[in-house]
Amino acid sequence: MRKIYVAAHVYMILGLISGLYYRELTKAKDFTGDSQLGVVHTHILALGMLFFLIVLALEKLFTLTSGKLFNGFFWVYNAGLALTVAMLLTRGTMTVLGHQPGPALDGISGLGHITITLGLIFFFVNLGKCLPTADKAGKAESKVDDVRG
Repeated sequence: MRKIYVAAHVYMILGLISGLYYRELTKAKDFTGDSQLGVVHTHILALGMLFFLIVLALEKLFTLTSGKLFNGFFWVYNAGLALTVAMLLTRGTMTVLGHQPGPALDGISGLGHITITLGLIFFFVNLGKCLPTADKAGKAESKVDDVRG
């Protein structure tokens, strides 16, 4: 549970730093156009911090870390998000500095997105296996009814 919290906390810090980087770099270069830097802040906060806060709540309810795919999800998703964010930063910085990003960056960005998708597949399969089955849920409800009398 602690590593989920740490991941959310690190992404919060990185999200705030990326917003500061965007503001200061564009101000220093008098850049007023569009670049990928404008979305790095929100990508990190939404796909990093908020997502892992939701995972933390689901962990509390369903003990996701006990599932076999949890570690796979955790590391694959984080690797995909790191690659995606690195490419957003690279492309955005190149644009602000007046350089044209090449098509190779598009391919690497695509790999980041594919890796995030694979991590999400691991997450949902793991979540599905950690949810109580209908039989278990029904038995739990009947036990509660028996206790209530």
